[in-house]
Amino acid sequence: MSMATRTDTRPPTPHVADSHDLIRVHGARENNLKDVSIEIPKRRLTVFTGVSGSGKSSLVFDTIAAESQRMINETYSTFVQGFMPTLPRPEVDVLDGLTTAIIVDQQRLGSDPRSTVGTATDTNALLRILFSRLGQPHIGSPNAFSFNVPSVRASGAITVERGDRKTVRATYTRTGGMCTGCEGRGKVSDFDLTQLYDDSKSISEGAITIPGYKADSMWTVQVYAQSGFIDPDKPIRDYSEQELHDFLHREPIKVKVNGVNLTYEGLLPKLRKSFLAKDKEAMQPHIRAFVDRAVVFTPCPACDGTRLSPEARSSRIRGINIADACAMQISDLAAWVRDLDEPSVAPLLAALRGTLDSFVEIGLGYLSLDRPAGTLSGGEAQRTKMIRHLGSSLTDVTYVFDEPTAGLHPHDVQRMNDLLLRLRDKGNTVLVVEHEPETIAIADHVVDLGPGAGTAGGTVCFEGTVEGLRAGGTITGRHLDDRATLKEKVREPSGRLEIRGANAHNLRDVDVDIPLGVLVVVTGVAGSGKSSLVHGSIPAGEGVVSVDQSPIRGSRRSNPATYTGLLDPIRKAFAKANGVKPALFSANSEGACPNCNGAGVVYTDLGMMAGVSATCEECDGRRFDASVLEHRLGGRDISEVLAMSVTEAEEFFGAGEARTPAAHAVLRRLADVGLGYLSLGQPLTTLSGGERQRLKLATHMADKGGVYVLDEPTTGLHLADVEQLLGLLDRLVDAGKSVIVVEHHQAVMAHADWIIDLGPGAGHDGGRIVFEGTPADLVAARSTVTGEHLAAYVGA
Repeated sequence: MSMATRTDTRPPTPHVADSHDLIRVHGARENNLKDVSIEIPKRRLTVFTGVSGSGKSSLVFDTIAAESQRMINETYSTFVQGFMPTLPRPEVDVLDGLTTAIIVDQQRLGSDPRSTVGTATDTNALLRILFSRLGQPHIGSPNAFSFNVPSVRASGAITVERGDRKTVRATYTRTGGMCTGCEGRGKVSDFDLTQLYDDSKSISEGAITIPGYKADSMWTVQVYAQSGFIDPDKPIRDYSEQELHDFLHREPIKVKVNGVNLTYEGLLPKLRKSFLAKDKEAMQPHIRAFVDRAVVFTPCPACDGTRLSPEARSSRIRGINIADACAMQISDLAAWVRDLDEPSVAPLLAALRGTLDSFVEIGLGYLSLDRPAGTLSGGEAQRTKMIRHLGSSLTDVTYVFDEPTAGLHPHDVQRMNDLLLRLRDKGNTVLVVEHEPETIAIADHVVDLGPGAGTAGGTVCFEGTVEGLRAGGTITGRHLDDRATLKEKVREPSGRLEIRGANAHNLRDVDVDIPLGVLVVVTGVAGSGKSSLVHGSIPAGEGVVSVDQSPIRGSRRSNPATYTGLLDPIRKAFAKANGVKPALFSANSEGACPNCNGAGVVYTDLGMMAGVSATCEECDGRRFDASVLEHRLGGRDISEVLAMSVTEAEEFFGAGEARTPAAHAVLRRLADVGLGYLSLGQPLTTLSGGERQRLKLATHMADKGGVYVLDEPTTGLHLADVEQLLGLLDRLVDAGKSVIVVEHHQAVMAHADWIIDLGPGAGHDGGRIVFEGTPADLVAARSTVTGEHLAAYVGA
């Protein structure tokens, strides 16, 4: 192979194309940013840090990444743009030097029951092709192995209009892999009958306990009582087999009740239509609680939970069918695929090996491909999205990460750092929003935003090297080298919560006593079984308040006041003071400005172009009708109250004419979790991830319970905020509560009274208790990976 002769003579001056080595941002005003102007070096690792709510995501995601994506979308035809999300231009004067942005955020992968780790990463597609080529017996195309494709058979006459019109007989067949019993979901839903009725009572005595089924309602209870199919005065437990069938399963039939024609239908099919066919999130809270209580999901008996048809499960490669392969731990599946040596599918095997090895490399080898995508944590979802980029040949692109170390044990953080550096060394620009000191330490360039959060943030406090940050005197610089110390004295437990034989997911018949009345930290490497132990084994019910990482939902009309229920006592206080209805003080009800319908802005849809929003001229963005703003409480109208910060409102509703104890209690909880700077009417869509989680925590603090279970509450928290969180946890424990925290942050571990460490590894290498005791004992023993890292953290 001949190659052209190459000389190493270089031009005396750099090529003009090499001068574009900066991303320039001037006058950024998105959300709380205050005319931010910075220059970010390309092909370097830049970390953006600052307290939660300081404007990091507004700068990186809502300005730089959003504009890059918007400009890429504009390269498509207007027809294609009509099918794409419309992105408005960010509030910024100049954005120069942008490259293609690939966003790897912590948004969940979606909770669609058909979505799994395998389908979300296209790994299932490769496996389906593999089995369609090598599986014995051969059953068909890749569709025959897909649980999302039903089998279809059709026959009939078709007319072919080509030359002489001719009618021919045709048969169409498509073999799919979907189980007909569960339609590819793997689970079937059913009702717990004990939650629907009390069988010791009769219909007339109020046996039906379903919400909304009132004894005098002709449409619900009376249609059963007067149908003639059952005896309304006989206890349900005494029904004959036919009566029970008519009561629970009868097909729809017309009956006459009090002279009115109604449709009688068995209780179960009626409930399936009225409850199971609706989105649970859209239900009223008491209805949702009933559905959670009454509906049980069990593995489909037809496919044993594999989602696949018998034909798909019959085809095997070396004794393994596709359901077995998807149920394997990915690290084991990678080894199995590596042993396959079939030249006829060599390119396919190479691609499959690369994808599976990326799972292992990124620390997700403990997952299985059949794991529902909606059950992944935010950190796991983000790392799953990274998989398709690890082997990418693309260079000179901008990778944007949102706290990539979230959910990672200190043992795994170094591996994540190596991946970030690898992406950079391939010639890419890597932008990372992060609080983890170990990740900040590897940055080539650091941008620190602040100095505070919300309106007190939005400015660049420091820009430069890590060494400069340490000496810069900013909040981040001062706290960068913070190290917690072990407690000299731990609390004594007031009781024990016994867990026996826990075997959810990868747990191996775990027996453990969780101390009550103290701060307990459950830790271990990612995938070791922490969440399975805490959420899957601690009985949920009265007295247990669980704050997990599920995202809080809310539109641009939702705000902290509506989400926490704070607006209810405020509306009642305004109504009482002015002698009018509370509904007047809701921008979503009677008090809304008629021009903007209470949104505060008027939106103009421009088709495939970005929509335009303008402040409503009628209400000047205050969202309320002018007549409503004439009513006052303590000298303020409702729009002025919603513009207050939590701290201001706490003082306002704490004393004087506006004193409202119910509102003051909610505001106190918001201040306790460090959200004193938020304004009451700030849209939820503008809150950062850390702010949303603390908002959820503040809401759950009102729940009556003795045991609080928190899932990684330090996610999204700045180093300076962790100290405030520890103070909040201490106050909960000192108030007589038991606090159980699933956590990786060493400061929380050091502050605990008791530590339960799971491991030693992830997946089938974990699921066991490797340590129980005080933090001091864990550090002294250094018998686990957690013990080694905690000892290094506290300097022991």
